[in-house]
Amino acid sequence: MESIYQFKALASNGKEVDFAQFEGKVLLIVNTASKCGFTPQFEGLEKLHEKYGERGLVVIGFPCNQFAHQDPGTDGEIESFCKVNYGVTFQIMKKTDVNGDNANPIFKYLKGRTGGLFGSKIKWNFTKFLISRDGKTIKRYSPTTTPEKLESAIEAML
Repeated sequence: MESIYQFKALASNGKEVDFAQFEGKVLLIVNTASKCGFTPQFEGLEKLHEKYGERGLVVIGFPCNQFAHQDPGTDGEIESFCKVNYGVTFQIMKKTDVNGDNANPIFKYLKGRTGGLFGSKIKWNFTKFLISRDGKTIKRYSPTTTPEKLESAIEAML
């Protein structure tokens, strides 16, 4: 794949999301978990969604249960948890793998274009990928980078 906009993935409700609809927008893709020390970052992600959404930022959360089984619920339970506890209105996708043979193709693509501190493998929940409007510039942020710390990079891409 040449661009993030060529992918499709399933939302938490099972409906297909065609990433072509996001062409020309800035994307923030995050692998999330509901029972993680970083789970409170949902609040910051929602604030970014609310603050920059009208200017072209799209926040997309991909729940993942690969790290210490910190997202064991069903897709519906996970989406409900995010809405009830953190007021999440941004797109929550179907639970997926981000590493290994069964990794979601979107994460294979993102990891292939960015390196982490210890290689391309995602090390934990709440790794963040910020993708420019042209779909070519991709910045990767560690789980310890809070959503608030992304504001200047988001502003620059918007």
